[in-house]
Amino acid sequence: MKIKIIFLGTGSSIPTKTRNHVSIWLSYKDENILIDCGEGTQRQIRISNLNPCKITRLLLTHLHGDHVFGIPGLIHTLSLNNYTKTLYIYGPQGTKNFIKKILELFTEKEKIKTEIKEVNGKFLETEDFKISAIRLEHNTPCNGYIFEEKNKIRINKEKLKKLKIPNTPEIKKLLKGKDIKINNITLKAKELTYLQKGKKISFIFDTKACPNSIKLAKNSDLTIAEATFSFKENKDLAKKYFHLTAEEAARIAKKGKSKKLILIHLSQRYEYKEDLILKEAKKIFPNTEIAKDFLKIEI
Repeated sequence: MKIKIIFLGTGSSIPTKTRNHVSIWLSYKDENILIDCGEGTQRQIRISNLNPCKITRLLLTHLHGDHVFGIPGLIHTLSLNNYTKTLYIYGPQGTKNFIKKILELFTEKEKIKTEIKEVNGKFLETEDFKISAIRLEHNTPCNGYIFEEKNKIRINKEKLKKLKIPNTPEIKKLLKGKDIKINNITLKAKELTYLQKGKKISFIFDTKACPNSIKLAKNSDLTIAEATFSFKENKDLAKKYFHLTAEEAARIAKKGKSKKLILIHLSQRYEYKEDLILKEAKKIFPNTEIAKDFLKIEI
């Protein structure tokens, strides 16, 4: 099953002509998870031909305006469109009080159902995936997140086809490690099944370089990280405001042995100098790209 990701917003604290405030839409099976919800996110959702009423969960990295100012509008829209699900909202310390105030101030009379949790460590696990939060080092409580698909035992259909085995319910027993017999042919689970390793995606927004950022990126198929500043030009600003430079994001991906790095949250000062950010990162971690608004990828 593919994990689909749409970058709804890839800018920093001040939006530009080409970059909206940060928000990412992740789709997997019946789940549609929004990671952060900057101002204008619901319009980005419409432009992307997505249905906001399909959102199942909202993950907040932290409560700075460029990551959360879109929440009142989104909840208003869900309310007006008769959103019938429970919207599960997760975030760092302070999230419950913040969302409570939004619901009190902005929600229509027909309030949507919400469940709000302040999370750390693994906080959600289903049959197919799990999500964990890891604390980052920003100037306000901040979480990084890991979306991890579980490993699956799969049947080698090509081998079954060569053996001319009919498709029967008995075959499913192979997935449980049981040998079976069909048409006087013994089918061994070890020979006819294989392990399909699950995908891992890490989200590292708004933090200074720290051990937990490497922990998040560890063995990820994809690391999505902020690169607010250039190390060469603005390393002092990055340090002052607890942000990553492109070089630092690349080092995190390299040390974490991530397979791919996508950079977001670029400062407005790089609106016409994105190559500076990209070159800086690629020198350290070659498999890097910069996301633009509405970029769609599947892994």
